[in-house]
Amino acid sequence: MPPPFDFQPLNRAVFGPGTITRLGELTREHGGRRIMLVTDPGLAKAGHPQRAEQLLREAGLEVFLFDAVKENPTTKDVAVGVEFARKHQVDFLVAIGGGSSMDCAKGVNFIYTNGGRMADYKGHGKATKPMLPSIGVPTTSGTGSEAQSFALITDESSHMKMACGDKKAAFRVAILDPELTLSQPRGVTAVTGIDAIAHAVESYVCTRRNPISQLYSLAAWQYLEPNLETVLREPHNLTARGAMQVGAHFAGVAIENAMLGIAHSCANPLTAHYGVIHGTAIGMLLPHVVRFNAMAVDHLYQELPPVGVTLNGEPVSEMVARRIQELVQLAGLPTRLRDVGVSDTILPLLALEANEQWTARFNPRTVGEPELQGVYEKAW
Repeated sequence: MPPPFDFQPLNRAVFGPGTITRLGELTREHGGRRIMLVTDPGLAKAGHPQRAEQLLREAGLEVFLFDAVKENPTTKDVAVGVEFARKHQVDFLVAIGGGSSMDCAKGVNFIYTNGGRMADYKGHGKATKPMLPSIGVPTTSGTGSEAQSFALITDESSHMKMACGDKKAAFRVAILDPELTLSQPRGVTAVTGIDAIAHAVESYVCTRRNPISQLYSLAAWQYLEPNLETVLREPHNLTARGAMQVGAHFAGVAIENAMLGIAHSCANPLTAHYGVIHGTAIGMLLPHVVRFNAMAVDHLYQELPPVGVTLNGEPVSEMVARRIQELVQLAGLPTRLRDVGVSDTILPLLALEANEQWTARFNPRTVGEPELQGVYEKAW
């Protein structure tokens, strides 16, 4: 008999080339009038925020552009956004960009509607008042944040990420337009794609997995694994771009209804101490995490053979780990911690901090500091 589960789809997903043109219509449908458009300054070169603003204005809506989002938004960034929202008395949020734009928009929504500080909402379900309706428009195929109720906000003082979740913070609509991802630099395609693959793999085997979340995890892997190589080789292949975007979204749905594991708990301290880009950190760690977890969930990895690979009696977990390493190398990303300047003397401290991350508690193989240090040592 399957384990008990409580599956709650969060939002409406609208997918297809050109679906950005429905932004104004969908915003009006959900009651938006004074719109805070949340994005990062780097996207202006691609023209995406300008186009979104134009579409919203053509729908007769007032638009206030907030383009101060930084990578890995902090509590300070959220505070600046809240001040902006109050100044313009907005009643609707639209986030366009990568996970940072989405997380910042959710963070603003928490404080603007419920007051207090981001730390007050660490965990899940701590917002007591209604929150503004919102729409998420991803321009990358990575975080799946548009499918999740959590905002990942970095504490300005400790530099550690806080997961602040509430169903009310979820986007009412996710607009998945693969044409928007064509503008991604190759490096962004690489790190976001590796992150999405990690979401699929970790959510598939974590202790909170359930039959429905695993359907999404498996479908995500099947979309992502072959198509990441394609988009790295053929960046203008819209079919592969669309598969990547759907895969990343499905992985986000899986995370929302399951959880992740130690690849993510080990990645966050690397970003905090060394500024390593999240997807880069994931790429160095994930193959070793797959091998580590195989002792506990090798039977689950049997469902994840890479597309087109002939089974030859070798453990599928090893094939999965090796395939991830191949994709990391194809992307031109580092494969060892030492390659990004990580000292072996800091590994015990990294293990201590990784053990404090919430995702470590859902890893399918029980871990503590010694096991986490062992993973870091393999990756080093």
